[in-house]
Amino acid sequence: MSAPMNGLWRHPIALGLAALVFVILLAATVTIVPETQQAVILRFEQPVRTVNAWKQGEQFGRTGAGPILRIPFIDRLVWLNKRVLDVDYDNQQVLSSDQLRLEVDAYARFRIIDPLKAVNATGSTTQTETAITEALRPLLGSSIRNELGNQPFATLLSPERDEVMDNIQTRLQRLASQYGVQIVDVRIKHADLPDGSPLDRALARMATARQQQAITIRAQGQKDAQIIRGEADAASARIYAQSFTKDADFYDFYRAMQSYRHTFGADGGPAPTGSTSIILSPGNSYLREFGGRGR
Repeated sequence: MSAPMNGLWRHPIALGLAALVFVILLAATVTIVPETQQAVILRFEQPVRTVNAWKQGEQFGRTGAGPILRIPFIDRLVWLNKRVLDVDYDNQQVLSSDQLRLEVDAYARFRIIDPLKAVNATGSTTQTETAITEALRPLLGSSIRNELGNQPFATLLSPERDEVMDNIQTRLQRLASQYGVQIVDVRIKHADLPDGSPLDRALARMATARQQQAITIRAQGQKDAQIIRGEADAASARIYAQSFTKDADFYDFYRAMQSYRHTFGADGGPAPTGSTSIILSPGNSYLREFGGRGR
C-alpha cells in the first residue's frame, strides 16, 4: 500500500471529514426534480431558469424531471406544484341584482403554468404556492361579486347557472394571469338566502311575482280566446249569410224551427217554469211553417 493511503488510514477522522465534505458537495450540486414538481433556480436570490415547467399536452415520464446540476451554495431551488390546486371562497355574503343578500360558498381550481412569473409576482421564495392562493382568494371573491351583482337570484336556480360560473372563470382568469396561473374551473357549491325574515320576505316576493305572472298569462289567454271566438263567429256568420242567401225560404224555415225548439223546450234546455200557457190561432203567422209552404 502506498505511503499516502497509509497516511489516510492512520488518520480516520480526516478520512471521515473528507467523505462528509464530499457528500455535502454532492447534495448541494445534484438535485432530483420529481414529476409532480417544477422548480425555479435562484442565483443570489434572482430567478435564472426553470426546471420541469408545466407544458400543455406533456406525457408523464417524458418531462424535464430528473437529476439536475446547480452551483453549490449559490443556486437555490423554489419548488412549485404542477398539479391542480384549490382556492376556497367560504360562506361570504354577495348582493344579487335584485338586492338579495346571498350566502355564497364557492371554489376555484388552478394550475401554475409559468413558475418564473409566479415567483416574480408574489415576491416569495419560500411559500410561493401559499402566496398565490392568498392572492387569488380576494380576486375570486371580486369576480363572484361582480358577476352575481349583474344576475338575479332566480338565475342561480336555472340552467343559466353554468353560464354564470363560466363568466366568473373568465373574469378570474383575466385577473389571475399576472401570477402565471391558469384557472381550470370555478364552481359555486351553494348560494342561499340567509335564514330568518330576509328569506321569508324573498319567498313572499317570489310568490307575488309568480302570481302576477300567472294573472298576466291568464289575461293574455282570455284575450286570445276572445279574439279567436270573435273571428270564428264572424266566419260563421259569413258562411251562414252566404248559404242562406242562396235560398231565402229555407232560411226562414230554419229560423222558425230554431224558434220552435227553444220556445217549446225541445232543444234540451230547461223546461219553462210556472203554468203559463200560449194560445195561438191556427192562422197565426208564428205557426205558418207548420202548415207547409202552401204548395
